[in-house]
Amino acid sequence: MTPMPAKDRDVRSFLPLTPAMLHTLLALADGDKHGYAILKEVTRRTGGAVRLGPGTLYTLIKRAVVDGLIVETDDRPDPALDDERRKYYRLTPRGRRVAIGEIERLESIVDLAHEKKLRPRTA
Repeated sequence: MTPMPAKDRDVRSFLPLTPAMLHTLLALADGDKHGYAILKEVTRRTGGAVRLGPGTLYTLIKRAVVDGLIVETDDRPDPALDDERRKYYRLTPRGRRVAIGEIERLESIVDLAHEKKLRPRTA
């Protein structure tokens, strides 16, 4: 049996993610954001189906930073357009791998649902 690559073991140790954590990582997948921008992004992308409260979000951010999934970044927009009190966050390569791993895990569940005829395939 071939040993699992270290990167794959690393990813699997974080799975499954909570839906809130996956949405947080997805919000950062296309660029750095501050906390309030993450909240707005999640609400917008889900059509309001997922609404993270500030307490939930900042607990997730703290955990994601400790786990190396995101980092606080010093890169900031033009100071004239920004509030200096805001903290900006960036998805790390590890965070990207973990998000991809979770998406692949969820896709495999949906594939199984198709096989079991619980969810018809769409054209």
